[in-house]
Amino acid sequence: MPIRLFAALLLMLTTCQVRATSDVPFHTEAVASFDEPWAMAFLPDQRMLVTEKKGRLWIVDEQGDKRSVDGLPDVGYGGQGGLGDVAIHPDFANNGLLYLSYVESAADGTRGAAVGRARIDVNAKRPALADFEVIWRQYPKMVGKGHYGHRLLFDDEGLLWITSGDRQKFTPAQDMQSNVGKVLRLADDGSVPSTNPFVNFTAESALVDNVGVYGQVWSLGHRNPLGIAQDLQGQIWVIEMGPRHGDELNLIRKSGNYGYPEVSDGDHYDGRAIPDHATRPEFEAPKISWVPAISPGHLALVKGTLFKDWGGQLLASGLGSKAIVRIAIDGDTAREVDRYDMGARIRSVLEGPAGAIWVLEDERGGSQGRLLKLTP
Repeated sequence: MPIRLFAALLLMLTTCQVRATSDVPFHTEAVASFDEPWAMAFLPDQRMLVTEKKGRLWIVDEQGDKRSVDGLPDVGYGGQGGLGDVAIHPDFANNGLLYLSYVESAADGTRGAAVGRARIDVNAKRPALADFEVIWRQYPKMVGKGHYGHRLLFDDEGLLWITSGDRQKFTPAQDMQSNVGKVLRLADDGSVPSTNPFVNFTAESALVDNVGVYGQVWSLGHRNPLGIAQDLQGQIWVIEMGPRHGDELNLIRKSGNYGYPEVSDGDHYDGRAIPDHATRPEFEAPKISWVPAISPGHLALVKGTLFKDWGGQLLASGLGSKAIVRIAIDGDTAREVDRYDMGARIRSVLEGPAGAIWVLEDERGGSQGRLLKLTP
């Protein structure tokens, strides 16, 4: 067996520390493996929560020991759908509130993302969700299994941000009768803050079946926003998957319209052209547009406790690019400063409380995706 192949197999089967190649400024340690992992979040005691797309939630410690969590909602698994993001309430130490995004399936075959919250005692002998309640739903549910988005972020004010993909339907991203293709801002209980930009939008056409979703909307014209992060200046950034190329990093502005599907720096998968952002200056233009695509899956801020030179920067996980992309922020501008080949599709990346960078691989050609710990 070739030496390189043997080394790769050894890393997959063990949790020993392996030194990265010389052009990658970190050591890589494989800590655990999961079946289609999607998201992670840290608990106050530095353990983490990890979701699997098929509908499982795990509590994991730094040694890779895993405990499953019971009481999850039914998950509509298939295509890009399933159990999605996980976040803890800013006051989790006192209220024990955990938030999950996932896909709901309706009896008529339609689907949509939802966000629910529940209480959890992470130190219980058999941890389980209690008092689960849905606080948000994509409206309307649609046929298809793609572009849910459903990333979660609590900002510095304790407000909950939700990214909502266009469900591969294009035009709903510009339709204020729908919360599809939008970035949303809610209170922690799912109610609408009075300072949202469209709270007083009362056009009769904005009501469908007596459901008014416009108040939830912070920005519109998004395709498949799969990452959201807040920088050290308090600005909200969203990274989204473009069509055929044209992935975008956007600085999210109140009531901003980011143009999809009217504009994109990519084209339709069938080869039809989409006008570039430069042709429609009335829409918000991306701060970075990737052609060729990086296929982003997640976005995270680095504070720089261990990776000091990366403090204040963003990390994007690359699926098709099989990379971690490092992005420098300067006021309201951004630029890619480095890219690290990881040799596998990267679903999520997150800085831990102690400063290590934690990485979730996507599935690996039939093998489980690994949880990796990166240290300088």
